[in-house]
Formats: sequence, structure tokens, C-alpha cells
Amino acid sequence: MQKSIERIAGDSEGVSYEFPVFRFAGSDKTAPSAYLQAALHAGELPGVVAIDTLIPMLSKAEAEGRVSGNITIVPWANPIGRAQYLYGDHQGRFHLGTRTNFNRGFPRLAAPDVALLPTHGTVDQRLKTRLLQLSIGHDIVLDLHCDDEGLAYLYVHTSLWPAMADCAAAMGVDAVMLWHEDADGTFEGASIMPYQNAPADVARLDRRVATTVEYRGVLDVDGALAGADAEGLYRLLVARGVIQDQALPALGSFVGPSFFTGIVAPLENIEMMPAARSGAILYDVKPGDRVTKGARLATIVHAPGEPDGRTEVLAPQAGLILTRRSRRIIRAGEDLLKLVGDGTSADARSGTLED
Repeated sequence: MQKSIERIAGDSEGVSYEFPVFRFAGSDKTAPSAYLQAALHAGELPGVVAIDTLIPMLSKAEAEGRVSGNITIVPWANPIGRAQYLYGDHQGRFHLGTRTNFNRGFPRLAAPDVALLPTHGTVDQRLKTRLLQLSIGHDIVLDLHCDDEGLAYLYVHTSLWPAMADCAAAMGVDAVMLWHEDADGTFEGASIMPYQNAPADVARLDRRVATTVEYRGVLDVDGALAGADAEGLYRLLVARGVIQDQALPALGSFVGPSFFTGIVAPLENIEMMPAARSGAILYDVKPGDRVTKGARLATIVHAPGEPDGRTEVLAPQAGLILTRRSRRIIRAGEDLLKLVGDGTSADARSGTLED
């Protein structure tokens, strides 16, 4: 394993940011390569601790000559957000200087050529360019995130499904959300867009992996979960031929959409449930619960002690609770949860769900 340090100059003199990059050199130039990053939203740490557990597993495979494809890992992808605190409260989702989400505004390339990437811009824009420089060209690109409170799930472009069912099965996630439009420039979108119009021998969409991995909730930073997530990542790398391991199933054991038994639904089925009133949230449901149409999902206490001081939130359709907020204070218009409906939402949002 080789470790290098990436440095990015800040927007003020004397300020710079750095993050480590770990590389494992593969023994087979024809084998698939992989890129993994975590904490692009700097406060989302389940992926960080999963990588911490995964790297010793990869080092063992390397020592035994079982790493076939090149592997690049960025365990802390956002040193800018990692350093942002406001009155003691960590602010890792948006860059305080530009007010831009760290997982929005990535350059969208017409071809997988890093020479097309911009070289100038604010520090957060230059960070995004550097992450794409590190990731473009890899057959497998995993962006590890987490939600507030939720199940483990993937976002997958429709062009990669059901070919990526093996990945969902190997990782042991509960659900897959399929999307087809990325107007906001997410990292995942920037990773798949260069291949959409490429020749088939370059695109290789039947073998390409590009996904946002949502590892449950922001508080699920736990040794046992990290171990299970690392094993899932390792299984994926073995299944796709990046690592050789006779003790685990090869690719053929995971092929086919029927092998993944979790929920698969288009993004348009998700009900985000914006709050009608501000106040305190009393949830009636938790991630993983199955609900019927009209079931009470939550109550918002907006005027405590008053006869009409509560507002109930009811399910607009039947479905599965995917996520909910980790904090219990809500403003009017903010989203309460993600309900994966059995049908299309009447308030379906195209593209990215949240800011």
C-alpha cells in the first residue's frame, strides 16, 4: 500500500487543506479497478470507519498477492468541511464560503477525460475537480455517505441496473433507489455521465459501478457495523474481480436481479413529506416499518398545551419507511422522512431529493 497526501490551497493566503490517498497496485492490468471515498459530507462517518476496517483486509490480500485490480481509497474526502465549525457545531454539508452543498456542482464531462476538468475556481470547486481526477477511469466508484436515521441503501442510475444487483447483494443493503436525471451535479452523477454517450467498449455499462452508498444514520458510527460494512465492500471487490479470494463467491454467484431481495424503486416513488407546521416531531414510525395509506407517520407539536396545537402527518400511500430525521425540531416546509411508496408520488421530485 502506498500513501500520498493531496494538498489544496485555500482561498486566503496561508490557508491550505490536505487529505490522504491510499493506493493498492493490482497485479493484472486487465482486472477491474476501484475507487472508494467517504465523508464528502464531512460529518457522515459510517463510511470512514468502514474504510478503517477495510484497509487491513486489503493489506492482507496484497501481502498474499490477491489484489488483481488497482484500488484507490480516500477515507476523508472533504478536509474543508471537516474543519468547519460554527459556534461549536460542525458544518460539513455545505461550504460556508460559497453556501454550496459539497455533493453538488461537480463538473459534468461529456467524455471520461480528466483533461476536460476545470483547473480554477473556489477551493470547494477545486476539491471537487481533484476528487474527479482521482476517480475517473475506475470501473468501480463508491461514494460512501449516510442519512439522518435510516436503512442502508444505494442510489443507482437506471443504465446500471439490474447489472449492479450483484453489488447490492454483496453489500447487504436494504434498498436501491433508481434515478435517471442529475441536474444538480452530484459526485455520483459526475462519475456516470462521461460514459453515457461513450462507445460501448468504453462505457461498459454492464460492468460499471457508480453509486452513492447510504450507510444508515449519522449516529451509526459503531465498530460492529463498521466491520459488517467493510465485509460488504470486500465482498463486492471480490465479486467484481478486483480481489481474488477463494473463500468468497465469485461474480457469477451474485449475477441477476433476483439475487437481490431488497426493495428496488424509482426515485419518483419517494414521498419526502414536507412539514405543514413548525414544532417538535413525535414519530410513529421508524426506518424499516411498512405502512398503509392513511397511517399516521408523525405528529408535529406546534402549539404545546393548546387544543389545536398538534398536526398529524398521514401516509399518502402505502410503502416502506426508508429514513427519518435525527433531530426532532422541524420548520414548516422541511422534509420529515423518506417513504418509498408502492407507486409514483403525487409530489415526485426529479433528480436529487435534498439540498
